[in-house]
Amino acid sequence: MAATPLLELNGINKGFGPVQVLHDVNLSVYPGEVTALVGDNGAGKSTMVKCISGIYQIDSGTVTFEGNQVAIHGPSDASALGIEVVYQDLALCDNLDVVQNMFLGREKKRGIVLDEPTMEQMAGDALASLSVRTLKSLRQLVASLSGGQRQTVAIAKAVLWNSKVVILDEPTAALGVAQTAQVLELVRRLADNGLGVVLISHNMNDVFAVSDRIAALYLGRMAAQVKTTDVTHSQVVELITGGRSGNIGLPPEKPADFGGDVVDITPGGDK
Repeated sequence: MAATPLLELNGINKGFGPVQVLHDVNLSVYPGEVTALVGDNGAGKSTMVKCISGIYQIDSGTVTFEGNQVAIHGPSDASALGIEVVYQDLALCDNLDVVQNMFLGREKKRGIVLDEPTMEQMAGDALASLSVRTLKSLRQLVASLSGGQRQTVAIAKAVLWNSKVVILDEPTAALGVAQTAQVLELVRRLADNGLGVVLISHNMNDVFAVSDRIAALYLGRMAAQVKTTDVTHSQVVELITGGRSGNIGLPPEKPADFGGDVVDITPGGDK
C-alpha cells in the first residue's frame, strides 16, 4: 500500500448559514486503494464530496493533491487535477449512445466536425482497460442498457480523462446481485490500475468486499479512518451510529457540568 496520500483533506469546515455541516474533517485517499466513505444520512458525505469536486467552497482547512496544497474553486479545477465524481444519478443521456455519453461536453473535433473515429477508439480503449466485456456495441443507446451497464459507462467516462481520483456515490444502489458483483469488480480494478478510489456506500458487505480503508463520518465529524482489516462489521456500524467503538473513534463526551451545589430533591432531603 502507498505511504503517501494522493488526496488529503485537513481540518475542513463547511457550513450553510447557522448550520455547521463539516467540523475539522480529515481524509486521506491513497493511490491503488479503495477508501470507503461511510456514514448515516445527514453525516456530511455528500457535502464533503461536493467540497472535493469544487461544487461547494470550503470555509477553512486545506486540500493537498499529490503533495501540493491546492485550491479548488469549481468543478473544472477538480477535473484539471484529475478528480472525477460519478454521482448516483450517473448523469447519462438515454437518447445518446455510449460514445456520445462518454464524450458529452468534451467532444473531439477534426476541423469543424466531430472526430467520431477517434472518440470511438478512445472509448473502446477506456472500457478495455477496465476489462469491460458486457457491452455489445459502443453505439448502443444508453436507454437500452441495464443498470449495471449504465454504471460501467459512467465509471469508464470518469477514467477516460486520465483521472487520478475517482469518487463513486452509491454505485451499487438499485442493482441486482450479479450486476453488483460486476460493478464491485470494476471498482477494485480501478484501484489495481493505480487510481485512488473513494466509494460511498451504505452496504457493509460491499464496503468490506472491496475497500482497503474505511472512513466513518458521524454528524459532520470524521469518527475514524482505519484499515478495513482492523475492524469488524459491528465496529463500523457503531462508528456510524455513535461515532465511537471501543477505543476507536471520537473521544467520549464529558457529562455536562451546570455548576452550583447538588440539591437533594428526595422527600425530606436537603433540610
